[in-house]
Amino acid sequence: MASLGKKRESILKKSKDNKVKFWSLWFADVLGFLKSFSISESEFEEAIEGGMGFDGSSIEGYARIEESDLIALPDPDTFCILPFEGKDDYKVGMMFCDIMTPDGKPYSGCPRNALRRMLKKAEGMGYDHFYVGPEMEFFFFKNSSAPEVLDNGGYFDMTTRDAAYDLRRKCSLALESMGIQVEYTHHEVAPSQHEIDMKFKDALKMADQVMSCRMVVKGIAQDAGIFATFMPKPIFGQNGSGMHVHQSLFKGNTNTFFDIKDKYQLSKVAKNYAAGLLKHSNEIVPVVAQWVNSYKRLVPGYEAPVYLSWARHNRSTLVRVPMYKPGKEKATRVEYRCPDPACNPYLAFAVMLNAGLTGIQKNYTLQDPIEEDIFEMNEKERKERGIESLPGSLYEALLYTQQSEVVKEALGMHIFEKFIENKQIEWERYRIHVTKYEVDRYMPIL
Repeated sequence: MASLGKKRESILKKSKDNKVKFWSLWFADVLGFLKSFSISESEFEEAIEGGMGFDGSSIEGYARIEESDLIALPDPDTFCILPFEGKDDYKVGMMFCDIMTPDGKPYSGCPRNALRRMLKKAEGMGYDHFYVGPEMEFFFFKNSSAPEVLDNGGYFDMTTRDAAYDLRRKCSLALESMGIQVEYTHHEVAPSQHEIDMKFKDALKMADQVMSCRMVVKGIAQDAGIFATFMPKPIFGQNGSGMHVHQSLFKGNTNTFFDIKDKYQLSKVAKNYAAGLLKHSNEIVPVVAQWVNSYKRLVPGYEAPVYLSWARHNRSTLVRVPMYKPGKEKATRVEYRCPDPACNPYLAFAVMLNAGLTGIQKNYTLQDPIEEDIFEMNEKERKERGIESLPGSLYEALLYTQQSEVVKEALGMHIFEKFIENKQIEWERYRIHVTKYEVDRYMPIL
């Protein structure tokens, strides 16, 4: 790995060659909202050497007023040039930051640091890489005030109905210019719904890329005079937007999830890992599907994975293991299907990883797959098969999370307490809100 000095020199040269005059330093708050501030070219060397101080007391989930001084330390491995900022005579560079305390220690309220801790736990168990590959779904609407669609296209449609074809292409080109590899883009099932799949990467890098992807998609939509949203369920009666996360653990170049001798080509490690995801799903779901609206998506009937089971072919299950293709051992992976793209990716990857690692540590048993369409089963049939479902609301899910040692370890107590506190406030605000449905349904008859 190159030294900080060599990385700095390389970045300075690229910056000079590309006329970079300003730097945008990015980081996430506890809820996963992107925060940033800009520095001039003259401040760059100081920033990359020792970081830049800022007041953390106004950042959601960060420090209290009496201990508010924090340091944003740029990670030189995340350097890129922003494709949608700057003018012809100058460009804007960007780096993600780790948040540190003034004495140089990782700050416990930083989501990026929480994921780093879980990656170190995996390394301590012998796993060098936690690879993830998310499928990010989103909608393009005419404006931000109502979910007014641009087209009535469907899954994989390539017709004039897909009004956003050029927008998807621009998003892909912008992401590629930032060093983010895009595998697929296509129209999704719902009208005006789209998907971008990024090539798998180490989890920390991918969490950064998820943050970048959301910013790029929204920025390009804005430039086109429309609006992009990663809201999980913006349209009643249509599929919501998910973020299926493909994941695997590697030792060096060896995929520890693959075993050619197994009936399903899955190793014991993979089975333990998948069993961990299933066993702890009720606890981690408020982190991977963190909004009140997330649970409007997680309902039967709209291809949403709500049943705690796994399969290879069946997409009505919560965990899917894509079929093995000869010569593709490194592609063996577990697909976790309940996250949505509005989550905090650092925390989501952290809790998924810890659930899987717990399954490995405690040698959880993976039950047989369920290949029948669970959506077609009635409640009695599901009960007889032992198929449980995810919590039906954020409130129900939080009851599990508050007791979860897996989530506490993954997030750390600082983030855990701040996250729970924020979600409880969100639920209370939602709970007292009177909706149009209630007015239309009850006022005429009560």
